[in-house]
Formats: sequence, C-alpha cells, structure tokens
Amino acid sequence: MKQIALLEKGFGQTPVEPLSGDYGNNHFFMKRDDMVPFSFGGNKARKAAEFYKEIQKSSADVVMTYGSNSSNHCRITANMAAAMGLSCHIISPVENREILYNTRLVEEFGAVIETCPVTQVAGTIENRKAVYAAEGKIPYFITGGGHGNPGTESYVKAYREIESYEKENRIYFDYIFHASGTGATQAGLVCGKLLSGDKKRKIVGISIAREEERGRQVVKESIGEYLGRDFEKLYREEDLIFTGAFRLGGYGQYNEEVVETIRKVMKLDGIPMDATYVGKAFSGMCRYLKENDITGKNVLFIHTGGTPLFFDFLDRSKTGPESRQG
Repeated sequence: MKQIALLEKGFGQTPVEPLSGDYGNNHFFMKRDDMVPFSFGGNKARKAAEFYKEIQKSSADVVMTYGSNSSNHCRITANMAAAMGLSCHIISPVENREILYNTRLVEEFGAVIETCPVTQVAGTIENRKAVYAAEGKIPYFITGGGHGNPGTESYVKAYREIESYEKENRIYFDYIFHASGTGATQAGLVCGKLLSGDKKRKIVGISIAREEERGRQVVKESIGEYLGRDFEKLYREEDLIFTGAFRLGGYGQYNEEVVETIRKVMKLDGIPMDATYVGKAFSGMCRYLKENDITGKNVLFIHTGGTPLFFDFLDRSKTGPESRQG
C-alpha cells in the first residue's frame, strides 16, 4: 500500500549533490533520480508514476510493454503492475538474451516475458493485444522506455524541481546532461525549459543507442506532441542538443573509458552507475565538455537509474570491458 501511495502522490524532489571528483574543469553536480523510492528508482520510476494515473483511469486488467532483457523500464513496469494487482506481459527481443539482474527481477514480479525476433516485435505486440481482447481482457500498452506524453510530463516536473533547487540554493546550472534513449526524458527536460522561457541553459542528451539523426527526430516529435499548439511558438532548433558521438556502436556497447569512468565515480563519490545507460552517458558528458572546450560552468548530470545493472557490470568486469550487447 505504501508503494501505491507513492505512485499516486509522486515521489518528491530527489537530491542534488555536488561531486567531489575531478571530472574536468567545471563544477559538477548530480541529480540522484536513482534515489526515487520505488523499485531502485530512476527515470522509469518517475514515468511509471504518470502511467499509473492513466492506468487507474482505465479499466485495464493487464499491463503490456516492450523492452530488452536489461531494461529498467520493464523492471519498474512489472513492479508497478504487481503492486497494482494487475498482470504484466512483456514483449522482448530474443537476440542476445542474456539473463541479467533486471531480467530476474521482472520474473520475480510475476510478469510474463514473451520473446520474438526484433523484426517481429510490432506484429507480436498487436497479436498479443488481440488475444487478450478475445479473452475478454483489457490490456494497457506502454510504449518501450515509457515513451509518450506521460513520460514526457514526468521530466517537465523534474525540470521544475531543478529550477526550485536553483532558487533555494542560489545557483544556476549552465548545462544539464543525461542519458538519452527512447527520448521522453529529454523531451520533458526541453519542454520544461521552453515553458519556463529560459533561453540560456543548454540541455544535452547523450545518446546511448540511436544514431543522431533518428534520435533527434524522435525527441523533437515528442516535444511537438506534448506542446501541441504551443510548439511553433516555443520551439527553437538550438534548444534540442542530441549527440550520437558517444554511442560506441549502439545499445549496450561500451569501452575501457566507460569502465574507468564508472570505477572513478564509485571510488570518489560512492555513486553506482551502469555501463548501458548512466555510466556511458557520464563518460560521454566528460568527453563532450572536453572536446568543446567548455570550462568554468555549473554542470548538472541527471542519474537516471539502473542500479541492478551496476551489479551486472561488476560481474562482467571480471572478464574485461569488451563491448557487449545489453
């Protein structure tokens, strides 16, 4: 019941902490969304709170979504459904089906995991919806990663939290960095910025999967969907900074630099980061700042969660930091 109450009321402001380590010639802070108090936290927990409200309004008796075996979104969606007393059905690509801690947690929450080739995902989702409908059930489908207006709304609210922190602590963050995947997190942050009228701050999404052109387009579409009629009035191309320069080949792939970054942050600041999302983005941020000769700025990095994947990282690091598909 306590967890349901959290989903209903929201989680409150997450901590913003100054970082002690030398990560470049800037002043670094981290917003600890990994400390959202539900299912190991993260941006997907924020999004789940918004989707919870939508599900409550519906007559759904089964929650469906899509995601990989390493997906934080799938873990949290399965946990949310279990807390609500609903069934959960996850469609997942069969390729590189490694059993990770998130996979085990999804199973622990009682979700059904249906695998299929990645090329058949769309058809499998529609077929499964049809089967449930034929059985008299009402599925509620959440797009992979919590994409959509509820997911965007969650980070409009997070942006307002950042503004509140700045006001209370008399500080201004010149840059906000984060891992950008399916796009709703970045869309929400950019929408928050546009709605606030701030034309100075830069929000930089470090792509952990998509190539730059496609990734940028998806984020822009989400911004347009959320803002609606206000899009043409508020949107400026320069407000959407999405870089694919640090993808390292795509989703789940990383290198020695990412490994060393994760170890350094854990050693100096005691903060766990994974290699699929957060550690990869933090490493990319450091490279971005260095390559663009950005110094002396207040830089906020948003830790978007993935604590179970940190332990997968520890297991993998025993055999070396070779690139892997997560």
